[in-house]
Amino acid sequence: MSLLGLALVYLIGSIPVGFLIARAAGGFDIRGKGSGNIGATNVLRTLGAVPAVLTLLGDVAKGYVAVRAAEVIGPEPVWGAAGVLLAIVGNCWPIFLRFKGGKGVATALGAFLALAPKAVLVAMAVWIVLTAAFRYVSLASTVACVAFAISVWLLGYPQAYGVAAGCAAALIVWRHRENVKRLLSGTEHRLGERATTA
Repeated sequence: MSLLGLALVYLIGSIPVGFLIARAAGGFDIRGKGSGNIGATNVLRTLGAVPAVLTLLGDVAKGYVAVRAAEVIGPEPVWGAAGVLLAIVGNCWPIFLRFKGGKGVATALGAFLALAPKAVLVAMAVWIVLTAAFRYVSLASTVACVAFAISVWLLGYPQAYGVAAGCAAALIVWRHRENVKRLLSGTEHRLGERATTA
């Protein structure tokens, strides 16, 4: 039953929200537009604010629900931590899209809202400041993830949450490796720029 429960958590994380919204709102495969990513940032550049907000809320919601589903398996912190990682893995490598998905930021946000909301507030503050200052979502997201992982440890959350936060931060930074290359070369898109076809 535990294995079935964890599989369900992964499947919840695998729901390709941005892909489904782009199909419904624009009638196309978002993976063929802009950066090719199914996340809210690419949906914003490709379809506009409303579909992007729906994508963001959907990804956050599935992360939160996935963790709550994992906690049904057992009350110990390790189950919630496992739920976080499975939700993020599902988002990044969804079975429904042949394991080619998003970068995990919004899903991680929702997942950790269920476990470490105070640390999430720290990460959100970092994200807002960096996004407002530089308008690079990728830069803000990667730095905020690292700040979040540090905050989880400093705020005294269970060790399992700290390990999950560290793993999540490492995974999300790695998923942004191409963005980091573009940041270093000065070719990364800023927030609000319209996308061109990939």
